Order: sequence, then C-alpha cells, then structure tokens
Amino acid sequence: MKAVILIPARFQSSRYPGKPLVELKGAGGSAKPLIQRSVEAARKVSEVEAVHVVTDDERIAECVRGFGGSVLMTSPECRNGTERCAEALAQLPGDIDLVVNFQGDALLTPPGFVEALIARMGDDRDALVATPALRLRDADVRSLQAEEAAGRVGGTSVVVDGQGHALYFSKRLIPHLPKGALDGGMSPVRLHIGVYAYRPDALRRYVTAPVCDLEELEGLEQLRFLVQGVKMAVVEVETPPFALRELNNPEDVPPIEDALAMAGLE
Repeated sequence: MKAVILIPARFQSSRYPGKPLVELKGAGGSAKPLIQRSVEAARKVSEVEAVHVVTDDERIAECVRGFGGSVLMTSPECRNGTERCAEALAQLPGDIDLVVNFQGDALLTPPGFVEALIARMGDDRDALVATPALRLRDADVRSLQAEEAAGRVGGTSVVVDGQGHALYFSKRLIPHLPKGALDGGMSPVRLHIGVYAYRPDALRRYVTAPVCDLEELEGLEQLRFLVQGVKMAVVEVETPPFALRELNNPEDVPPIEDALAMAGLE
C-alpha cells in the first residue's frame, strides 16, 4: 500500500502557543525543535512514500525547510488535524492508498505503531480508518482514576466490537469497571494513541460531514467518523519501555526530555 505521513502543526495553541518550535534536548544534550523531532520520528516508519508537515504558519514552514523537511501549506480555517490532512490531500499524488496523521506533539510514537496501522488497513477492507490503542495494566488504570477524580483528563479510552472496530472513544474511562475488574493484572481498558491512518475517501467524507455534538462534548475529532458510520479499526500495540508523553504544556518538557534520553534519541 502506498502511504504518506502528514504531520499537522499549528502555531496557535491555547495551552502552549508556538509549541512546534519549542527546543527539546535529546540523549546527547543537543536541542532540536519539536517539529524536527516529530519529522525524524515519522521518517523511521518503513514503507512510507513521503513525510510532509502540514501547517498554515510561515514560521513553522520556515523551520521545517531549514532542516530539510517538506511542507504543505493549508488554510487557517482547519479546526483539527484531520481537517488539515483532508485539505492537504489535494496536494498529494492521486494514487495514494493511505494518509497517516502523525501527531506533531507525539514525537515519541514508535514507528511500529504506524507500521501496524498500515498492515491492518491492508488486511481489513471494511475499515476506512485505523488507530492504535494500548491495553492498560490495573495500576495504570488506578492512576487514571485518580486523575479523573481530581478533575483532570488523563487520556482517551476506547471500546471495540468483536471485529476490533471502535464502538466509542471517551475522555472518561470506559468501560465501567465493577468491583474486582482491576484485580487481574491487565485491565479491560484500552488507552487510545492519537495516530490515524485514513483511506482518502474517509477524509473526503469527514470534511463534508457536520461537526457532531459528541465530537464537541468530548473534544475528540474522531467521533465525527463514528457518528457517520465510518468503520475505524483499533489496532492493539505493545507499551514501549519509555513514557509516551505529548507536549501539551511547558511542564511537559522535562519528562519528555527524560523519555528521549531513556529511548536513546539524540
């Protein structure tokens, strides 16, 4: 399958303006901007035709061109990364089978996660979208429960049907966990990882569909697919030995740099 990776990146962020250009130190102590580290992570994915940063901001575009990356410019009206990928689709060659949305702040995403999505889309012709998830250990779920009790969102969970297609995504922990559900070591909770592989038709359908209530309530763009009846394959992947931290706030920088060091990334 011919796949292209797109990395949506915007300068304006309510929690951390300008974060694609934030410098992060690697294992050897050298600093690189977040967007460069995300491109380098995406380039490690095998059997991908190209990697492009998709942005509406010339500051980001200039930075990417400076380290030899490719940029596709899109409109500032895009409301999320999926809409930005859909707009960029018109700039890609017409024979692309899959478009991968590689989150610009998820620089620690292992290449095997994306390779697993591509493989699943080759096998599952019913799915128009694929996305990864991790099964959580009981202790991890208890930590997320504590975050939830304190009024903080600790992650997105997903439940699936018998064919491994998504039934629902939520920023609350799902499914319900009755007494004893966290006594087996490995929980029934799947933590969603925000990477997506789309067939081009899925992106075209996405931008013609209205924003749905569930999408707005949960703050989860992928729910627009489910409300439209688009099948999303959820691919179970293994937890890496380092933390999969995303850069959402300035206080995330030190733990991300620690994870870069643990992963041996320069």
